[in-house]
Amino acid sequence: MGNAVTSGVISRTKWIGWVVMLLLTPLSAQDVRIKDIANLEGVRDNMLTGYGIVVGLMGTGDKDQTRFTTQTLANALSKSGIKLDPTNIKVANVAMVLVQAELPPFARNGHRIDIQVSSLGDAASLQGGTLLVTELKAVDGKTYALAQGPISVGGFSAGGAGSSVVQNHPTVGTIPNGAIVEREVNFDFLTLDRLHYIFYQEDFTTMDRAVAAVNEMFGSEFARPLNSRTMQILVPPEFRGNNMVALVARIENLTLRPDQAAKIVINERTGTIIIGQKVVIEAVAISHGDITIQVQVENTAVPGGGQVNAPGTVNQQNTNTEVREEPGRVFVAEQAVTLGQIAETLNALKVSPRDVISILQAMKEAGAIHAELKLI
Repeated sequence: MGNAVTSGVISRTKWIGWVVMLLLTPLSAQDVRIKDIANLEGVRDNMLTGYGIVVGLMGTGDKDQTRFTTQTLANALSKSGIKLDPTNIKVANVAMVLVQAELPPFARNGHRIDIQVSSLGDAASLQGGTLLVTELKAVDGKTYALAQGPISVGGFSAGGAGSSVVQNHPTVGTIPNGAIVEREVNFDFLTLDRLHYIFYQEDFTTMDRAVAAVNEMFGSEFARPLNSRTMQILVPPEFRGNNMVALVARIENLTLRPDQAAKIVINERTGTIIIGQKVVIEAVAISHGDITIQVQVENTAVPGGGQVNAPGTVNQQNTNTEVREEPGRVFVAEQAVTLGQIAETLNALKVSPRDVISILQAMKEAGAIHAELKLI
């Protein structure tokens, strides 16, 4: 006879170590340039996509069941006068891919841009493959670039005899300078009579400071806020035309001190907690207790299954459940505390990131935290 013991633990247990949080606490607020916190409306990238074929793979391409690959290959060959039945095409060395690129602002015909290639079918790897000519289109349906070239893959896959090794993502690759711009995006920058700057973070205080900085530079009321995110600037007559670049350069290099709202950002999936420097907590008591539920299953070999004169042995399962609750630890803040004290307190309680999230949410509901609590 023998005993086999298995144990399962369901718990909110102590987390060995320290709760790690990102604390946004610079020594002092710093002035930043407008170009670092806002962008000029109209000066933007445009997304391009296309569907293409990668050839030259060493048996790592799509399987024969991937019908859209064989059909696409047959269509491509038919343009060259080669007629084939898609059902008779073997595509082990071919893969259907999605091609993506970003068309930068002011890109001219002949300008080269980088592209990314991703497998659409069940190809094992794109390593060593070459992308055939692929049209890259924008949302308006027009072709803006043509992509082609050998693919650079940052990973690999290898295997045989029932085992395989995969490193990184061999089904995604890039082609540096792999696309040539064939159509330009029309944006008559030099004839603008007003500029609009869109701020990445909306804030009325920051907007007011930006408008004040621009008007101080011009010595007149050329800038005005449209809302907490958009600033409108009338182009002075002396800058219209060929001096627009100089105007934008002067505006973007103006510095100001952006304001920051009290905010706590939480990613529950990764346990990441980011606390802004202006977060303050009112007087509050925090209690944290650990609960552990331990389930032990013991398999005991019993002759004859416990029956008299029964032949053989059977396993009898005995289950023992034990619940332990450790004494709770209580921290009392008699007066308002800052985020540094929050970190020290939660680390002193030795709670897990998931428990920290629950504590912060409860404190927000209790009105002890004067900040926005954002879950991502």
